[in-house]
Amino acid sequence: MEIPLTNGFYFYVLLCADQTLYGGYTINLINRVVKHNLGQGAKYTKVKKRRPVKLIYFESFDNQHDAMSAEYHFKKQTRIDKLNYLKNNGVLLPALY
Repeated sequence: MEIPLTNGFYFYVLLCADQTLYGGYTINLINRVVKHNLGQGAKYTKVKKRRPVKLIYFESFDNQHDAMSAEYHFKKQTRIDKLNYLKNNGVLLPALY
């Protein structure tokens, strides 16, 4: 997966070290993943057992509202629904099912 070097509106999914999934929104993917791994991202990824995190999916949007909406809907899904969403978007994580 090639991470864009330019700013934009992104919804992203991280695979945490404890095998949980975290979805978020950002305008700079590289900076955000680095911050998560330093424990300076969201409260969820500050917990040491969840780090390091790995970027496994991202999607670009034309505006902030749509990216944040994707994040909101992802976070409301069950784990199985999240895994199916990722699978339907080309991300295969067979060990997590």
